Amino acid sequence: MGQPDLPQGQIRVDNVVPARAPWSARLEPGEILRLIDLDGAQAVDFLCYNADDPAERYHAPNTIKVPKNIFIGQGSVLRSNLARPMMTVIADTCGRHDTIFGCCSFEVDRVRYGRTNAESCQHNFEREMARHGIGPEHVVPNVNFFMNVPVAADGATGIAESQSKAGDYVDLRAEMPVLAVLSNCPEELNPATGANGPTPIRAIVWREG
Repeated sequence: MGQPDLPQGQIRVDNVVPARAPWSARLEPGEILRLIDLDGAQAVDFLCYNADDPAERYHAPNTIKVPKNIFIGQGSVLRSNLARPMMTVIADTCGRHDTIFGCCSFEVDRVRYGRTNAESCQHNFEREMARHGIGPEHVVPNVNFFMNVPVAADGATGIAESQSKAGDYVDLRAEMPVLAVLSNCPEELNPATGANGPTPIRAIVWREG
């Protein structure tokens, strides 16, 4: 299990998120969320919302259109449906994250594989967001941190072996009050969680200085 150095700042939240589980936290502007892939190759499905008005939420097309890039890495800005910056990737030791494949669900896995996992990211998002009074209609296409989805010249794509190693992390700085919601992916029918299946991650909320 990888254990990178703790952030140098004021730590407010430090949680190990179990395999297959959801998690959420409110961040104020300037606070930073560090997501650590403890064992490597573990996808983390991620959404964020304006904490004061959840109708403003992460928007994949705007996040892609402004930089003209489908991949997330250091310097990337997660933008809302109003095109405003929500969170900025200020550090990234992995270097490859996905914006196009969205989350797993019981329904799509029945279509893809003819069977389902015991849990799904769609269900994780729905039950975690319900804790904050946000309905399932607000589950939108999400970022997949640590998930490798290459795209060929002919448009062919799919989930490939992760490039994330044990201890890799990504730091996201809040640019507005945000509610960060994630599903520690439970998918075991494709490479999204590596050869050993779903594993825990660590989520730290902190502020520099």
